[in-house]
Amino acid sequence: MVVKLLGLGDNTVDTYVDRGVQYPGGNAVNVAILTKRLGASADYLGCLGNDEAGDLLFEALSAEGIGLSHIRRVAGANARARIGHRGPDRYFIGSIPGVRGDYGPITDDLDYISGFDLVHTSIYSELDAELPRIAALPPMLSYDFSERWTAKRFDEVLPWIDVAFFSAPKLDEAACIALMRDCASKGPRYVVATRGAEGALGLAGGELLKQPALPANVVDTLGAGDGFISAFLMSICRELPLDAALRAGAGFAADVCGYHGAFGHGASWAEPGA
Repeated sequence: MVVKLLGLGDNTVDTYVDRGVQYPGGNAVNVAILTKRLGASADYLGCLGNDEAGDLLFEALSAEGIGLSHIRRVAGANARARIGHRGPDRYFIGSIPGVRGDYGPITDDLDYISGFDLVHTSIYSELDAELPRIAALPPMLSYDFSERWTAKRFDEVLPWIDVAFFSAPKLDEAACIALMRDCASKGPRYVVATRGAEGALGLAGGELLKQPALPANVVDTLGAGDGFISAFLMSICRELPLDAALRAGAGFAADVCGYHGAFGHGASWAEPGA
């Protein structure tokens, strides 16, 4: 079975200001490309600026064979994140959303969206108001809350989605499990919490499992979480059990740490005016 997946929403250009290099990325873009590398037929629907950063994203998506029939090219600056490093670990300096949320009406996209097995979006996609309409369509709906989850956001989003991911590296295990169970009570079939070096926890159908982080040759940690998401989603679409999905996620996350950027396609960058 070839899984048909749509990455819906956010994108960015991850700019390594201390290294003079930039990489195309963003959660929905990363998941589209990484699932394609795992065997999916993947499309991306989002808003790219008409600047150099938007061109970088468009060229990378095209080179990876991602379907772009409904993508928007919008006048204005593309989303961009500024990133620094301490050894192989990154830290975020700041970001601009650019035209990321300038979708306009998505009514004409609904038939297109209906044709996928799974739609993945995120807290950065600026599409929460559209989730009820998307949830009414046939595809499974996956959502990444990243580390920006709040109780209010959980209450607003969880009833509409099938798969919930969030990052909780600062919560102890007991608090994380309690939060996962509360999330599951609000609607999603799967709840996954990633916890950095502590691995991940998965909850489905009342079954709670732990997955340790796997050894990695760490070159760059950017995109590792999206690698986990991608392999997990591919596994559940193929109806693999929870333990296999978590193991696949951990393994692919380790693989993604082995190269620069979330999926490569780096380009040189210089501070404007420098």
